[in-house]
Amino acid sequence: MEDISLAKATFGAGCFWNVEEMFRHIDGVKFTAVGFMGGGVPNPTYKMVCGGNTGHAEVVYMEYDPGKANYEKLLNVFWENHDPTTLNRQGPDIGEQYRSVIFYYTPEQKKLAEESKTKLENSGRYNSAIVTQVIPAEEFYKAEDYHQQYLAKQKTHHF
Repeated sequence: MEDISLAKATFGAGCFWNVEEMFRHIDGVKFTAVGFMGGGVPNPTYKMVCGGNTGHAEVVYMEYDPGKANYEKLLNVFWENHDPTTLNRQGPDIGEQYRSVIFYYTPEQKKLAEESKTKLENSGRYNSAIVTQVIPAEEFYKAEDYHQQYLAKQKTHHF
């Protein structure tokens, strides 16, 4: 059996259904789960987070093989598939839980995330400032089972 050391990554880029669907198809991503991170209430439910009082973001947690899907590749997918200039909003979804955020697990991830953000800011691609947060990972709270791979179960894709 091949011994693969998996790395972790967590991103918030709007509704976690779409974000999970993007990442779970990347070669090297071995596991994804949707849930919540970055708030102040333990064990939040989807209803609580949508109520706007927990401070959590909807996120996708993943484990990946860095030999197949390096962190830079994951960052590129993150940046390419949402608008990092809209504060607490992605398309029709409005609220703090939809904020653009990168939760890092290591100093190397922090460095790569900040460098990629600066590069994008300096690219001239956007007329507005990038509001994406780059902050340390906190405890991940998995969302209810019906949210896991939701779009795959529905056979619809919104991205």
